[in-house]
Amino acid sequence: MRAVLVSEPGPPSNLTIGPVPTPDPGPDEVRVRVQATALNRADTFQRKGHYPPPEGASDILGLEMAGTVDATGPGVVDWSAGDRVCALLSGGGYAEYAVVHKDLLMALPPGLSMEEAAAIPEVFLTAFQALHWLGDLGTGDHVLIHAGASGVGTAAIQLTTAAEAHPYITASAPKHDLCRSLGAEATIDYTTEDFAAQVPRLTDGQGVNLILDFIGAPYVQGNIDSLAMDGRIIQLATLGGATVEQFSLRDLMAKRARLIATTLRSRSLAYKVKLTQDFASYAMPRFVDGTLQPVIDSVMDWTDVAAAHQRMENNENAGKIVLRVAP
Repeated sequence: MRAVLVSEPGPPSNLTIGPVPTPDPGPDEVRVRVQATALNRADTFQRKGHYPPPEGASDILGLEMAGTVDATGPGVVDWSAGDRVCALLSGGGYAEYAVVHKDLLMALPPGLSMEEAAAIPEVFLTAFQALHWLGDLGTGDHVLIHAGASGVGTAAIQLTTAAEAHPYITASAPKHDLCRSLGAEATIDYTTEDFAAQVPRLTDGQGVNLILDFIGAPYVQGNIDSLAMDGRIIQLATLGGATVEQFSLRDLMAKRARLIATTLRSRSLAYKVKLTQDFASYAMPRFVDGTLQPVIDSVMDWTDVAAAHQRMENNENAGKIVLRVAP
């Protein structure tokens, strides 16, 4: 089969398409003919040599895909050749075929295209985990979502709205309209506004109950200042830096706050299976009725993968960048 290869760690121009062995499904595994995959920040870090895959995972880029079942391994009875599926992966999505555990597959709802389906697994599972499993999202909660126009951000806005909670976002001004269209009740331009100064106005001085943060060190104090009593911060990434020069733990204690750091790629199979099943049960009917929708910035042929990575690194995208894999 063909796959996207990294000639050596470095810039997007080091991405090429070349031949690799076609994987065979083992016990309880399914091989999927990939028709679409999507970009994630982790892909750009791995391309640079900074984010190796977990032990035993494919070293090919790509954390999600959509396609049709091509072959099944021993012990698989729930899936058959031709089934339309999508899945979260630990790696291997930028290829013509991917092997995945049978319990990580999600059946595509009627009417959902492969490109739309490829834009769902990583961002929606990440947002669902952060909001519901870790963040204890409740009806009426006030939620601050940083990087609101990112893939995870656009998913989180919708999931927050579906839970009858109140989403507020930070993003650059040109991306505010998209976020509002998805349900954001307030938008903050992080380039010109101090989000911590805006939150009291939005919450009648109470602060937000839950924060999803991808930025890290520069936002730590602002996040704490923005919290309501018993508030929760879910740390999903450190795009702005990981080392905090100084902050007081007493500020966290004064608000009885919780700071929860998390990753998803390195989680156990059992954890991912349970998360996938909980999410599919909750969300797939909502994709059918339109409550939830994949948000796609652009669809590009996978031969343009270098340009797709450059677009993401330039922060030009709002929503997911999807790669259509040639038949």
